[in-house]
Amino acid sequence: MLLAVDCGNTNTVFAVFEGDVQRGQWRISTQAQRTADEYAVWLTQLMSLKGLAVGDIKQAIVTTVVPGTRRNLGSLLEEHFGVTPHVVRDSNVDLGIKVLIDRPEQAGADRLVAAVGAHLRYPGDLIVIDFGTATTFDVIDASGNFRGGVIAPGINLSVEALYTAGALLPRVNIEKPEKVIGGATVPAMQSGIFWGYISMIEGMVPRIAKEYAKPMKVIATGGLAPLFADVTDVIDATEPDLTLIGLREIARLNGIA
Repeated sequence: MLLAVDCGNTNTVFAVFEGDVQRGQWRISTQAQRTADEYAVWLTQLMSLKGLAVGDIKQAIVTTVVPGTRRNLGSLLEEHFGVTPHVVRDSNVDLGIKVLIDRPEQAGADRLVAAVGAHLRYPGDLIVIDFGTATTFDVIDASGNFRGGVIAPGINLSVEALYTAGALLPRVNIEKPEKVIGGATVPAMQSGIFWGYISMIEGMVPRIAKEYAKPMKVIATGGLAPLFADVTDVIDATEPDLTLIGLREIARLNGIA
């Protein structure tokens, strides 16, 4: 079995694949100081609830955008699972796509892995919107190559910024308000957050498509994707596990899945 690890700025997701079948998925907050032993205690207990044992894991693949986590994640896999992980963006890991931007080395590993997953699931030219710590709009051509994109502040960052910088503003939940015009502070903030992001999506997608000058399908991913995809027609499909799908495909391309 394959253990795939997607370490983002906010959360780290572990998933076990048996071929194309995902046997389990678990999420923990990303902390650079979390030790290999702490990971192991948490992960192995959750795996056991799914009937999975340490010895079932024969290969591992990791993507991380938090450099400080790589050492402890590597130690977790080597010391507790007995496998040496393949790490996305290392020279020995083939992504199967080209990074066709001015500074290829600056492309985030998570964005490239999502590009692989999106191309696997959806043919043609794509815009992949990832609702993560940042909200990204990535352009993937019909051959699966990464063509660049847009990086905007993530919705949770925006909520936190309002709460932190506004002395009289409370922290609010992210949800669709009943009305656009808020009759009090909380619904007004929720409207600005929710409909503001919808407006950004509906404004950015046609701008990207016009500049790209080809028909494009729009795929949304990330935990908050369903919340926004349900209220706008510019999103064609939602795929919450796009990065994990990409990791499994990269593992297959490199002969480890």
